[in-house]
Amino acid sequence: MLTTVIKGNPSQYVKLNVGGSLYYTTIGTLTKVPDTMLQAMFSGRMEVLTDPEGWILIDRCGKHFGTILNYLRDGNVGLPTNSQELEEILAESQVLLYCWPCQSLRKDTGKPPVCQVPFITSEDERKQFIANATKPVVELLINRHNNKYSYTSTSDENLLKNLEMFDRLALRFNGRIHFIKDAIGPTEICCWRFYGNGKKFAEVCCTSIVYATTDRKHTKGMKTFSIFSRHKWI
Repeated sequence: MLTTVIKGNPSQYVKLNVGGSLYYTTIGTLTKVPDTMLQAMFSGRMEVLTDPEGWILIDRCGKHFGTILNYLRDGNVGLPTNSQELEEILAESQVLLYCWPCQSLRKDTGKPPVCQVPFITSEDERKQFIANATKPVVELLINRHNNKYSYTSTSDENLLKNLEMFDRLALRFNGRIHFIKDAIGPTEICCWRFYGNGKKFAEVCCTSIVYATTDRKHTKGMKTFSIFSRHKWI
């Protein structure tokens, strides 16, 4: 098996082996929807795995991959009436396309789309949620009780910016990533934490507040998108 980077003309055809099912399509079709796993794989953003015969290996079930390809080609697709198959297509589309066809599928299955963001109330609750999570977890800690300095218009504005960014990410990627809010952290005022496979792998303190004392907090920078990209979440 070899790893390579795929980036070519949109009209270039590629051979796909999706969980043992074989497909033949163009790079243009696979990259039609931006900010998706498929677009990242076939635009040079991610390395892909190929076999000795040149088939690109995608470690997903290939049963419904043809349905997803047809949607990418035509912008619409006929969906099965069987609820189990609808759920299977929904699951695959959430991974490969992050969102499509979640809206139409949820309507067909009678389940409205829901973006749920748990609010952590104890350390034990956080540990249990992360241990049981089946997806990566992004946690935003906002605890203004930890602020021992006076509030300023700048501090309020930057706290609000972090909250707004968290909400936008949760709405966009809730099918791909778990998002949780925390207001009980013992030390930080505003902090992002990133978890995968039950373990924390990154933490970014990002309260952009400048105090008129020697004991001051400095911004460490908003590294959220770089962390997302580095771990191929987006």
